[in-house]
Amino acid sequence: MQSLSSTPDPAVSIGVTLFVVLLGLTAYGFFRAFGPKSEKLTDPWDEHDD
Repeated sequence: MQSLSSTPDPAVSIGVTLFVVLLGLTAYGFFRAFGPKSEKLTDPWDEHDD
């Protein structure tokens, strides 16, 4: 059993790093979609009339 002062397993460090990166990219996507500049975004499906 590891104590809190020992170095963590590299697999755990990589997993946590990937989780944080994925969470950051998801937050950035939500910010781009619903943030203050989202009013300038247009929907190409709404602009295309059949």
